This record gives sequence, structure tokens and C-alpha cells, in this order.
Amino acid sequence: MMNDSTVATKALLEIDNYLDNLIKKIELLSYVNPINIESEKEKFFASKYLTDPEFIYPEMDFDKFNLHREFFSQPLELIEDERLRNLYEDITYAYSGLIQCIETIGEGRKFYYNSLRSFGTPTEQDVENAKFILHFSDDEDAENEEPKYDCKSAEQIFREYGKNYDFSFDIKHSSTMGAIAMVLNNIKTLVINSNHTFSEAEMNILTNHEIGVHMVTTMNGLLHPLKIFSHGFPNYEETQEGLAVFSEYMSGNLTIKRLKELAYRVIAVDSLAKGYPFSKTFRLLHNNYDLNREEAFYITVRAHRGGGFTKDYLYLSGLKKVYNYHKEGKDLSVLLTGKVCLDYSEDIKYLLEKGYAVKPKHYTQSFYENSNTNKRVEFILNNLK
Repeated sequence: MMNDSTVATKALLEIDNYLDNLIKKIELLSYVNPINIESEKEKFFASKYLTDPEFIYPEMDFDKFNLHREFFSQPLELIEDERLRNLYEDITYAYSGLIQCIETIGEGRKFYYNSLRSFGTPTEQDVENAKFILHFSDDEDAENEEPKYDCKSAEQIFREYGKNYDFSFDIKHSSTMGAIAMVLNNIKTLVINSNHTFSEAEMNILTNHEIGVHMVTTMNGLLHPLKIFSHGFPNYEETQEGLAVFSEYMSGNLTIKRLKELAYRVIAVDSLAKGYPFSKTFRLLHNNYDLNREEAFYITVRAHRGGGFTKDYLYLSGLKKVYNYHKEGKDLSVLLTGKVCLDYSEDIKYLLEKGYAVKPKHYTQSFYENSNTNKRVEFILNNLK
């Protein structure tokens, strides 16, 4: 176990704790979601899909220059263990990049380039995988797709599902978000979109996705001596979202329709990366891919918010990576230790060995047994490149 009396360990814990206090101030999703989505949607539809929306974003409530300075003022040289020192250098650069994302929200290509640095952009292979999925018909998925739960009823279903786990969390409603539900890690809260009416299929997906993974990793992340597990390793988003969609698959709730939604997100981010404006990305989804205009609008918002938020392509690539990892017989519990990244799995094992981390207390229910019976979904996952 770790020896708290050593100077190096004391330095590591102090730096980790200091960074944690800084990182709590920068929940990117709190800033990148426009506050006028619904009114801009009406205008956009009225313009016959020609006039790009003008989104307004929440005010930033931190001093960005000071925050940058504080990040880089940490005496990382006091961490004697080279492996851990390198990890904390990676963390410092990754979060400094996120601050640059937040401070340029709404500034068009400036934000896009910062987003690109933090999240990357789809490769040609990612786009090919998306197009492969879009060849499949989702007609068989019509079951359970009728909208029937308002946000209060949805809240009850989330609370009931939450009883499967030994933790409690808050639920809030919001009318100003791009997603239909999301977990805010720093306040252990599930936020539900109050403008949305949820179908049975959506609730099955969201319970396994949001609570079964995002809330599980939030709660596990808080149990370690090091706070990095709670606020997130560099590039953790791809693994997190991959795990969350993998939970949909393992629980038997991943449909072709849902896979196509993830594929459309890749197409939208690729369109953004090619320099297309909002209206052109929307028309690509709506006209070329026959996506209904409501869904096409929200997927376009997700990709273009802030000035170009590329994160959305990671759901599909993350799913493929986690699916392969599991197929190879590797230990999923390593990825449930917190907001971690598959690329750092050996570092996580090292931290566990050294006593800087603990094994996860909470384990995603759907991971105990594969309940998928959809052969087409299995075929797709096996054939993604």
C-alpha cells in the first residue's frame, strides 16, 4: 500500500487534489449546450433549412487566464515515479485544452480547432463504418418506439432502475440541453430534457447507458485516493461512451435504430470537419439520408454547437474498441474504476498495485451476462473495421 509519509507520495496527493479543485470549475457540457435551441429550431424550419441558427451559450463563471496559470504552476517534478509524472503531465495538457475549448465557445472555427485538439475527428474508417451501418433497415425496431413518458414519468423509471445500485444521485430537469439525458459528473446528477417525451426503447437504452455506466463510473471514481479517477483521465470520453453503449448492447437494448443514430453523429461530425455550415450538415442528414427533420436537427446541433464540437463521433469508435476488448476476454472492471481511458489500462493496473487506486465497488449490471439476441446487431459489431 502507499506510504503517505514519503515526500513523493505527499507531493502526488497534493498535486492531484489541487488539480481536482481546478477541474471542478470546467464541466464543458455545462457551457457548450445552447440555451435557445427550441426558438432557433423554429426559425431554422421557417427558413426552409437555409439560415443557420444563431445560438446563445451560458456565461463562463471562471477566470480563464488564472486557471491556465494555476494548471501549469504545479511542481510535477516532485512526483518521483516517472510513470505517474508522465500521467500527470498528460492530465495537465488535456485539461488546459478543455479550458481553451470553453473560452472559445461560440467563436466558430476557433472553438472547432480547440475541440479538434481535445477530441480529434473521424478517420475515413470511422466514416466507412458509419455508412456500413446506414445500409441496414431499422424497420424491425419499430416496437417500443412510441413516445409515452414525460420527464416526470421518466424520472420515476430512472429512480426505480437506480435501486439496482448501492448509491444515490440527484435528478434535475432542463429545457436547454442538446441531449435527452446526461450525467453531470461533478454534481452526481442526472439531467433529463423536459422538452422530450421518452419511448420505452429510449428508457431501456438510457437507464443502462446513463446510470449503468456514467453514474457507476462517477461513483466508483470517488472512492480512490487519487481524484483523477473522478474528474477523468485524458481522452476518457471515447472509453466512457463506448462502455455506455456497450451496456445497451449487453442488456439486450441496442437496436439497429440506435446504431444508426450513432452513425449519423459520425456523418454530422465529418460534415463539420469538411467545413460545411449547420444548414448543409442538416440537409445532408435530412435529404440524403432521409432522417426526419427533428432528429436531423438535434444531431446537427450536437455536432455544430459551440462552433463545432467533434466529440460525437467517439460513441461508435468507443463502442467498437470496448466490444473488441471484451471479446478478447479482458477485464471490464478496470474500465469501470472511474472516468478512465482504455489507453491507460496498464497505468490503472499499476495504480491499483501501488495502492493509489481501489477496485470498483459498483459494477454495471448488464456486464454480468450478455442478453443481446439481435443477430443483425451482433453482425454489425463483428464487422466494424
